[in-house]
Amino acid sequence: MFCPKCGSEYKPEYTTCGDCGVQLVSELLPTSEAALENAEFEDILATNNPGDVALIKSILDGEGITYLFQGEHVAPFVGFAIPLRLLVRKDQVERAVVILKDFDFSFTFGGLNNSD
Repeated sequence: MFCPKCGSEYKPEYTTCGDCGVQLVSELLPTSEAALENAEFEDILATNNPGDVALIKSILDGEGITYLFQGEHVAPFVGFAIPLRLLVRKDQVERAVVILKDFDFSFTFGGLNNSD
């Protein structure tokens, strides 16, 4: 049995992950968080604004795009002085850029990376 969120393996008699509290599955699917370790990601934007992060997550979740925000768990402890970097799975980068191209970063310290 495996946790689909953290990837921990359990004995067959367990049904719930002790860390995450989610229902265990018999095998991990490629979309589980544990499978993300082997996926290739590309850095497409940076922001210091936690509001941007929340909105971008909502948009990308709604579109089914796989992403990570690098520095997300550290930034609050340093007053968001470091930029949070949005990493998107390489095969979804083009779609993510199109979706986020009209996002207004005028009030933040970040924005889409220029590929020019």
